[in-house]
Amino acid sequence: MNRQPVSVPKYAALYERLSRDDEHQGPSHSIINQQKLLEELTEKYGYKEFRHFTDDGISGTRFDRPGFLQMMDEIETGNISAVLTKDASRIGRDHLRVGLFLETLRQKEIRFIAPGDNVDTAMGEDDFMPFRNIIHEWHVRDISRKIRAMFQTKGRSGKHTTTRPVYGYMRSPEDKNDWIIDEEAASVVRRIFSMTIDGKGAYQIARDLTDEKILRPTAHVSKREGGRIPPQGTSELHVWTGSTVDGILGRADYMGHTVNFQTYTASYKDKTRKRRAKEEQLIFENTHEAIIDPETWETAQKCRKVKRVRGKNGEAKPFTGLVYCPDCNRRMYNHRKGETHKYPTPDYYQCPGYNKYPKVCTNHYIRTDALNTLALDAIKAVSGFIKEDEDEFVRLVHEAHNHQNAETAKIQQKQLVTFQKRHTELDLLIKQLYEDKVKGSISEKRFEILSGEYETEQTELEQQIPALQTALEVFTMESSKTGSFIKLVKKYTDITELTPTILNEYIDRIYVHEVDKSSGDREQSVEISFNFIGRIDLPVEEPTPEELEHLEKDRLRRKKNREYFRKWAAEKRPQKAQKTSA
Repeated sequence: MNRQPVSVPKYAALYERLSRDDEHQGPSHSIINQQKLLEELTEKYGYKEFRHFTDDGISGTRFDRPGFLQMMDEIETGNISAVLTKDASRIGRDHLRVGLFLETLRQKEIRFIAPGDNVDTAMGEDDFMPFRNIIHEWHVRDISRKIRAMFQTKGRSGKHTTTRPVYGYMRSPEDKNDWIIDEEAASVVRRIFSMTIDGKGAYQIARDLTDEKILRPTAHVSKREGGRIPPQGTSELHVWTGSTVDGILGRADYMGHTVNFQTYTASYKDKTRKRRAKEEQLIFENTHEAIIDPETWETAQKCRKVKRVRGKNGEAKPFTGLVYCPDCNRRMYNHRKGETHKYPTPDYYQCPGYNKYPKVCTNHYIRTDALNTLALDAIKAVSGFIKEDEDEFVRLVHEAHNHQNAETAKIQQKQLVTFQKRHTELDLLIKQLYEDKVKGSISEKRFEILSGEYETEQTELEQQIPALQTALEVFTMESSKTGSFIKLVKKYTDITELTPTILNEYIDRIYVHEVDKSSGDREQSVEISFNFIGRIDLPVEEPTPEELEHLEKDRLRRKKNREYFRKWAAEKRPQKAQKTSA
């Protein structure tokens, strides 16, 4: 039996749209009024069957609106006989896209009615429709230009330009432009930074927060502001992603700074925001209370850049990202301890340039246990020195960095004030000189001589003033960095073992030099560069005669052992050769 196709009756599509901008243009643009107007039109034009397609609060520059897409699906299916809308701007404010939409209706012989523009395609084509569409687009462009100008003014004044505070803050009840700490969220932010310094990656932190059922940022904000959120049993409420964690770690806002113009769109038609270069962003410091101190933030940024390979136990090596070859400046690779081999290998670090073919560097090698001992001893030594004589430590750091002492800085400050004052005086003198020339009080020749001298002196000052300012800024910066390191030392009372957190907070880099055997003994130099202060050589007490004697005995003992091993190996080789030949 042949089945006859089922005929589906066509209906009229009534499309309504309201954007945020339209909300301020009077009640005639409300969704309810649009629906009422269009239903009256269906009676006027005799459409008994109709269906509403609505987009509420969505800009006309977007064509991914749910209601509009549903209507387009119905148009493609062939279920619609007519499209009614208040005016063509409800369809969109992009004259090219609206033109394509109207062409689609024409090809499918679908009637288009827009009483606001006096358009009814059943009465013939409207030659002015393309111009009206361009005017509708100009309207959006004008609004976009005004909004951009408003944000530029607001952003350059130091006020926050974000629609809502970043996770960890909330608006002050007294002033909506001020941010205050949301302690519940701030504790999570502090923990994220702490876990990063402890050696965990963004995705591992996200997994931990998800497992602990901590509300993700959007859900937390909705709950705090009394918004509707899914039931607490919904797993999506607590799902954190690595990108969310990484975004939190990259925000300088947590140091108490306002960072404006971080992203932008090239055109009002673009919905995807692009990241601005750091030099194009505006940073206003200390505009609100900080959640993370600058030292912690800087350490976390360094840890974020390190790619950590985790072992079978799920943990990364604590020295990951810290050990470098001083010759080729490559990050040294960690070879994990081998337990499955016939001869188990120790855990060690080696320059990757040595393993390349052809080799691009020499063999820089150090065992992890030796590295751990050296790093722990260095941290304990510098911490102990600071606790015993903080002033001497500050002096040594300044000396190591080849900076001027405090007395020199005072002299430079006085010179700077004098130079700036003289520069201002020269401006007044040159101005007075021009006035005297105009009045005829001095001759043209005298004017040229004096003005030339003044301008030469002013040019020299303009070169000297920035140099003095830079020197003072560097001195101040290094002094504050030394203070940051001292503050870190006081944070720990007694360090008995190394943890990833201690390593990342104390140490910037460890440089492992190649082994030197020229003296007959195996000697190796390891340099440790600390955070904030770099490399520092602490004064070492001269060894006592008893200590020197003990060191000499130890050297002779090691020499005797090496000679014994060489002799034993030489005796074994002939025996091995005879067995092989047999």
